[in-house]
Amino acid sequence: MSTSWEVSARQLERLAYRRRRDRRRMTIALVSTVVVLVVAWLLITSAPGWERVRETYFDWDDAKAAFPDIARAFLTNIKAFLVAEVLILALALLVAVVRVVPSAWMAPLKVVATVYTDVFRGTPTLLVVLLVGFGIPALGLQGAPTSLFWLGVIALTLSYGAYVAEVIRAGILSVHPSQWASGRSLGLSYGKTLRHVVLPQALRRVTPPLLNDFVSLQKDTALLSVIGLVEALRQAQIFSSRDFVFTPYVVAAAFFIVATIPLARFTDWLSLRAARRQSGAA
Repeated sequence: MSTSWEVSARQLERLAYRRRRDRRRMTIALVSTVVVLVVAWLLITSAPGWERVRETYFDWDDAKAAFPDIARAFLTNIKAFLVAEVLILALALLVAVVRVVPSAWMAPLKVVATVYTDVFRGTPTLLVVLLVGFGIPALGLQGAPTSLFWLGVIALTLSYGAYVAEVIRAGILSVHPSQWASGRSLGLSYGKTLRHVVLPQALRRVTPPLLNDFVSLQKDTALLSVIGLVEALRQAQIFSSRDFVFTPYVVAAAFFIVATIPLARFTDWLSLRAARRQSGAA
């Protein structure tokens, strides 16, 4: 008696049909995308003011002249993003844990955490940057930071920490109560249950929305230009005000696009994988 396994003819037909369907969908998507792009390009380039727009926003010589300085300034954006990301995660995790811990002794801290999230989620990030960037130095406090870079990082941390804290708190609350009960039944304290059982599940669930927040954070590092920090946008403003051209803004935008697209696609991939896992498809 043969024990080898062979794919049935019916299954082979299904697989062949799925491959044909996928190729057809890909072809339709590719053709439709090319058509839309070509039509859009023709409409834009045939507009009466296209030549003036091209000279103002898409001049190759202006782009080459601005590229090196904007590239160096963009490193400041990357540095601010990386430093703020670490501080945001630490602050948000602390605030989220304070808000979910069921302890009467934590009531004052819960009030502070709630007020913090309400205030900074309701205040535009631009206003936070202005208030921190100009307000803290104006106080004249001993030891207060005066570096524009660190003032900007503090502002971004305060603003995004409120959003990320709510995301993490939602992830913690989404974990089924049986997980808490399981941890306690094994003899773990409340803190150890939170740390070893609940938090790993919560953070795994909220990874895609957290990455979306960090995509926005990468772009919002440009807001630090309003307090005078020379980053990519501020450097583009310097070129634009000096030469009365707008191509440097396009160059700066290209840097942000190149930096954010990989993270955005990674976020989409994680979201798709999570959806497939929940549906049992993968």
